[in-house]
Amino acid sequence: MGRIVVIGGDGFCGWPTSLHLSSLGHEVTILDNLSRRRIADELGAQSLTPIVSPEERLAAWAEVAPEKGAVGFIRLDVAADYAGLRETLAGIRPDAIIHFGEQRAAPYSMKGEAEKRYTVDNNINATHNLLTALVALGLDAHVVHLGTMGVYGYDGDGLEIPEGYLDVLVPGPGEQLFARSILYPTNPGSVYHLTKSLEQLMFQFYAKNDGLRITDLHQGIVWGTQTEETRLHAPLINRFDYDGDYGTVLNRFLMQAAVGHPLTVHGTGGQTRAFIHIQDTVRCIALAVANPPGRGERVRVRNQMTETHRVRDLARMVAAVTGATIDFVDNPRLEAAENDLRVSNRSFLDLGLNPITLSGGLLDETLEISGRYADRCDMSRIPARSLWRQEVTGGEASGLRMTA
Repeated sequence: MGRIVVIGGDGFCGWPTSLHLSSLGHEVTILDNLSRRRIADELGAQSLTPIVSPEERLAAWAEVAPEKGAVGFIRLDVAADYAGLRETLAGIRPDAIIHFGEQRAAPYSMKGEAEKRYTVDNNINATHNLLTALVALGLDAHVVHLGTMGVYGYDGDGLEIPEGYLDVLVPGPGEQLFARSILYPTNPGSVYHLTKSLEQLMFQFYAKNDGLRITDLHQGIVWGTQTEETRLHAPLINRFDYDGDYGTVLNRFLMQAAVGHPLTVHGTGGQTRAFIHIQDTVRCIALAVANPPGRGERVRVRNQMTETHRVRDLARMVAAVTGATIDFVDNPRLEAAENDLRVSNRSFLDLGLNPITLSGGLLDETLEISGRYADRCDMSRIPARSLWRQEVTGGEASGLRMTA
């Protein structure tokens, strides 16, 4: 077992991952600036589940898993405090670093000027500061980065998206063809996805130039709330975001059903997306940690997803279980109304992942949590209000029309 730093370990994916890695016997230290809590306050959209302070969370984990040792916590802004990051890494000298420390919501990244700039400043600087510090310190720590399937875009052409790389033949002089293996072309659909696309190039450079060992996980949309570890004690409960900026689509549907709100499907609902349960997220992270690339190898890219569904089919599934109605509303995003999606996830299956699917029963657990905390729901936060494109009239920008 090794020393692991989890950047962004207070967040939706970071918190259950930190506990899971600790439960496996790793010595875990969380670095977090608590920006997700700040943004929740800014938006007036708190987690549906009650989230206690980091100190209370860590004390609860020490109580239920004393044999695993305490999870450490350092409040640090990795994007802004390079000296603090460098000093912290020099002191811990981790074997692996899990990088969740980014603004993760596409709608929030498109909300306005300030949110766009913050997303780029935070995400790009955090990642580059980490890579720079590792080189400067001569640390051979395996970096596991949580990326997104969204870097590939959603063209709907039916091609299977490979795990990171595309083998191509490039025409040369005469009739020569040169074999190349390139990063699969990106097609970001938001500023958030743009930052993940840019980071791929940073990873590629630092792996090639400095021999950093990097795994980039292109994750699908996460659903569910609890993992084996977060169920152990009430203060350990994970976030459940349902608002229009941070709520992932299936969790939003389940919460809407619990409070008697129509399921809000954007556009035709023909958008096909990749999905993964939060329990599988933490398992995949652990598998990635246990199977690092060698020094000098290219960045290892793994597609972290388990199944694909059209949004309208998800809504019908939830409606069939709950009796909720479905409301098709204007789509705030600039995207194809319909698309197909085929994704390879062979590498995690080969490592032994036994995926949790929507038919596997945990849908009921998420519904139960939605109902248990329904009184904490602020109905005014349900509509998605971030717009992908502004219409310009009379020299001023005006938002695209959108219903609730």
